[in-house]
Amino acid sequence: MNTAASSSSATLTIFKITIVAALGGLLFGYDTGVIAGSQLYFTEYFNFTPAEQGWAVSSALYGCLIGALLGGYLTKRISRKYTLILAAALFSVSAWGSGIADSLDQLAFYRILGGLAVGMASLAAPMYIAEIAPPQMRGRMVSYYQLAVVIGFFVVFLATYFIGGGDTYGMAPEVLEQLHEHNVSEGWRIMFWSELLPALAFLVLMFTVPHSPRWLILKGRTEEAKAVLARITSSEQEAASEFSDIEESLANSSTPNMAVLFGKGIGFALFLGVMLSIFQQITGINAILYYGAEIFSNALGYGPEDALKQQLWLGAVNLIFTFVAIYKVDSWGRKPLFIGGSIGMFVGLAVLGLTIYTQQMGVISLLAILVFIGSFAMSMGPVVWVMLSEMFPNNVRSVAMSIAVAAQWLFNALVANSFPLVNDSALNQSSFNGALPYFIFASFCVVAMVFVWKLVPETKGKTLEEMEELWSAKGDS
Repeated sequence: MNTAASSSSATLTIFKITIVAALGGLLFGYDTGVIAGSQLYFTEYFNFTPAEQGWAVSSALYGCLIGALLGGYLTKRISRKYTLILAAALFSVSAWGSGIADSLDQLAFYRILGGLAVGMASLAAPMYIAEIAPPQMRGRMVSYYQLAVVIGFFVVFLATYFIGGGDTYGMAPEVLEQLHEHNVSEGWRIMFWSELLPALAFLVLMFTVPHSPRWLILKGRTEEAKAVLARITSSEQEAASEFSDIEESLANSSTPNMAVLFGKGIGFALFLGVMLSIFQQITGINAILYYGAEIFSNALGYGPEDALKQQLWLGAVNLIFTFVAIYKVDSWGRKPLFIGGSIGMFVGLAVLGLTIYTQQMGVISLLAILVFIGSFAMSMGPVVWVMLSEMFPNNVRSVAMSIAVAAQWLFNALVANSFPLVNDSALNQSSFNGALPYFIFASFCVVAMVFVWKLVPETKGKTLEEMEELWSAKGDS
């Protein structure tokens, strides 16, 4: 075997590979975030009802569900790498097609294609990164994927802000009206097309990274696997040890079937993974991100163009607090971050709901949203992806992770689809003054916190093979 890379060289190689793969996360954030600003205008352009608006926003998410399920098969069949390349191609087609759409059906079709890409990338990218990174770096490396997601949100909020006209403070009413008419007729199309640049960059760069060594060994391509391990480990001994651990893990693992997947040990891991995915969505993060401009415009009284500016606060706070998770997830652990963040999310949502319920909206409402976003960014956002990428054994990782991620996208879609209906409901308007959705989300934060505190084991510092032993022990107990 070739001489293994030095520690610094191996770390640099892992970092470069991670950055390229994490672009899938940036496209995830960009593609799902572009709807937040554009839906203000295409809803008016097409004169959508609340139900049609919900379908236009959530259609991509049903594509994400299908993409996540397909991703489980594709990552094993054609590799993690080629699954990400396919996702990059779909991102590009979706960005172009969404911008030329001239009906709800056309818009939904191209958004579903984008959703397929997001679903595949959301499964394949963290899986790929987790299989490249060593245990002591894995939490941080996989957190870079979530960082890329929030960078994608921030960049697209910047893009839609400037495409939408930038700072509108002090503009004459007639100028604002002309700007709004431009955004309704053409601006939202340009917002979709702006995704083409990062999508094409991701497509090109994915051809420069290697296959996952675990996938190569799974396919019997041992010499290629050894060559990759030589690049990402600090010594020949470490490379050989890692190769031996992976080979032994795969040799001792049977082909997954329903009995294995839903047995006591792995079945419990799958249950935890699905529930973590569900909690990440039903606590309201994407309702706030997708409909943030509308919340600012309607509930908090900002004009449409000015609401795009307020979204920048969401993106900036999301980005800043993700760094907390990146630098603390491997030292503090997954559970403390999750539980602490859940408490902050509850406080933010409860305060927001109270300000809307009492009709005292203002700076406190904005601060409450930012507390919620910041708390999510340092907890549920990255921690769930880290745990999903590391908690499943080698032989079932593709299938189990695809089920967990599919559950995430299913509930993401359900929340996005139902938010306009609940928000516009007579019960919400007459009895809660518009605060009901936020009270519902806050209650789920409490349930999520208790669930993780009582049931989820800490995975910090464990190798992927050690995680397999943990679930086997639980199955035997």
